[in-house]
Amino acid sequence: MKETEDRLLILGDKAPRQFFVVYLTCVATVGGFLFGYDTGIISGSMLLIRDIYSLSTLWQQLIVSGTIVTASVFSLVAGVVTDKYGRKFAILWSCVMFTLGAAVMGTAPDKEMLFVGRLIVGVGIGFASMSVPVYVAEAAPPTIRGALVTLNQLFITIGILVSSVVAGAFSTDKENGWRYMLGLAGIPSIIQFIGFFFLPESPRWLMAKGREEDARKALQKIRETEDVDTEFNQIKESVEDESSQQQGNACATLSLMFKTQPVRRALAIGCLLQFFQQLCGINTVIYYSASILRMAGFPSQQAIWLVCVPNAVNMLCTFIGIYLVEKSGRKLLTLISFVGVIIALIVLAVGFQLSVKHSPDIFMTEPSNDTKCIAFSVCNDCITDSDCGYCFEKGNMSSGSCLPTMEKHTERYANPEFNSSFRCDEANYNMDSPKYTWADNFCPTDYSWMAILGLALFVIGFAPGLGPMPWTINSEIYPTWARSTGTSLATAVNWIANLIVSMTFLSLLEAITTYGTFFLFAGISLIGLITIAAILPETKNKTLEEVQELFMSKEYKSQQHTPGQYATDNMAFEEKGSKL
Repeated sequence: MKETEDRLLILGDKAPRQFFVVYLTCVATVGGFLFGYDTGIISGSMLLIRDIYSLSTLWQQLIVSGTIVTASVFSLVAGVVTDKYGRKFAILWSCVMFTLGAAVMGTAPDKEMLFVGRLIVGVGIGFASMSVPVYVAEAAPPTIRGALVTLNQLFITIGILVSSVVAGAFSTDKENGWRYMLGLAGIPSIIQFIGFFFLPESPRWLMAKGREEDARKALQKIRETEDVDTEFNQIKESVEDESSQQQGNACATLSLMFKTQPVRRALAIGCLLQFFQQLCGINTVIYYSASILRMAGFPSQQAIWLVCVPNAVNMLCTFIGIYLVEKSGRKLLTLISFVGVIIALIVLAVGFQLSVKHSPDIFMTEPSNDTKCIAFSVCNDCITDSDCGYCFEKGNMSSGSCLPTMEKHTERYANPEFNSSFRCDEANYNMDSPKYTWADNFCPTDYSWMAILGLALFVIGFAPGLGPMPWTINSEIYPTWARSTGTSLATAVNWIANLIVSMTFLSLLEAITTYGTFFLFAGISLIGLITIAAILPETKNKTLEEVQELFMSKEYKSQQHTPGQYATDNMAFEEKGSKL
């Protein structure tokens, strides 16, 4: 009954005692909002940027993935910074990077400077994605820690949803709409920077730095009471037990983590969670959702707005995770999430496979000095060739013809015999032609609804479990001395896996087809389901100190180690070959 009452505090029951910790969490997780916004906004803006700068597949992947490269590197740097200078400093630094990156992207004169802006934003994302969950986890009381850390994922999904609404609002401005989309991210980062000046540093970090009085004051402010002796003493005891292991050197800390069986096991599980979160293909949905809908047969502007559907579902379903995380537990939510994601990926794959199988025939031919395009007999073959596109009258798929693309069909003007315009000239140059539709990367299909259904099912499955749980679990499974380093390593794995997916997605579409790519993600997710089911323990309703015991092997426990005494006889365990 007591645990139930404590969990209700976040919902408003006895709110005065928990108001500040919820306020602290909301301000901190603005970093999650920016993470989500800068991740999601590229989906809609890319449809405009691609046409303005005539981006190749490689350049599209570079602009999308540039952020991920710097995020993966600086999530590791953030681990060192948060240990040395504090969690609060790292979050403030992320605000500066978000603001600077937004300014550079919004004013970028060319694709190269746009790429630089994306790199800068990646620095902010790297710092925020690592430091925010750690800061919130160390400030939260045990009974609602999972819910509060999950709020970070909620703010990420809100950022993604807002990005899709902003993209839709500015999609009609073909020339400068993308600038507003990318530049507006600077506003929330400025607000967070100001708000964070009034928040305390993590009490656990202050204690680890020997600043006991500051730690007590920070804890009293967060708990909104002077009576914090019990919790203060628990934190003090934990930090003192671990102080012998805190080497003051990142390399030494990392070495000790690998030598220490419970921490080594926790790190392996934390990294695998982040790895499979990305390899299920979530960021193909976030980065390329508009392009996926475009490939499914929707016009560009309609595709930009339809992105709001899966993004809204993503946000709403995150509330399910917040509600269930302390009831059903982290492990069950994660496994159910895997099952939902696998089903959704199969729906997407089958939908695109049916679209290819029932691709419209080409019914019309037009005069052209280009013999390659007129040789195709079905739409799918036509759009597979980069020099060709499919032109059809709106509402009448039987009127389709395969024609040269904008770059190629202008060559016919050099031949006086073909000096009259194609019927799709206007649509070729302008996607908003009132009569015709020009499609160089999709075919009209009766199975477009399966793309929307698949994307919606994907986020329904992903949002409550695979979305927040890797971050929640990683924020609580390491001892204080290893928390920053462990979280930063797991975050780096997340971003490296993210980079792999985002840099290969468009290439995979070309190499193994759209449906083959989604079947591949489904297979990887199945492997993830089996792996996580076998190795992940449950951590709900346990203090950060109690969680550490879950990762001790029987051999380690038999030596009567306590959670804070990992360094004792460690080399002896190494010689015995203790296993994960």
